[in-house]
Amino acid sequence: MMDKFIGVITFRQGVYSEVKKDASFTINAWIIVGVTALLAAIGGSAALAYNGRIFAWLITAIATAAFTVAGFALGCFVIMWVAKVVFNTSSTFDEIVRASGLARVWHAVGFLGIVSIISPALGCLVGIFRIAAALAGLAAWLFAIKEVLGMEWPQTAATVIIAWVVTLIVTLIAGVILGLLGLAGAAALGAFRLYCFLWI
Repeated sequence: MMDKFIGVITFRQGVYSEVKKDASFTINAWIIVGVTALLAAIGGSAALAYNGRIFAWLITAIATAAFTVAGFALGCFVIMWVAKVVFNTSSTFDEIVRASGLARVWHAVGFLGIVSIISPALGCLVGIFRIAAALAGLAAWLFAIKEVLGMEWPQTAATVIIAWVVTLIVTLIAGVILGLLGLAGAAALGAFRLYCFLWI
């Protein structure tokens, strides 16, 4: 497992193709997604703990992580669908999950936001590292999509853009429906919609 993490961090060519073919890695990919989502959510909402709102901090982190995992699943499904419909690829949902899930290793850096509990100034300082990791994670995710779909960059970019648009439409419709059911549901979808749109 560690060699795969190092492959992601060093942008080693072929690391995503390896996990694409490894069906046993599917569960590991979901674990990576869940753990990194929770770590990033804990770091991202640490300001609540600094203000003494420990319970709100934990609930916010858990809810954000859950929405992140759901958004990840939706994103993988839409990418698979767009790639098959537009470019006639044969990649499966699990293959995309394995490659994209591995690329999320970078998101664990979001946990550094927890230093905000000590001092908001420190939180701002590590924010630089969190932004750099987010950009590296986005790049890793794009490389993962390219490798798993087996397409050139123009087709990969087109797939991602179309998938973003489709996902945004789906989440906007879901937001309207939840809005009709109650403002709390619509508010809860806000984080999900943002995640689906950015996939970061």
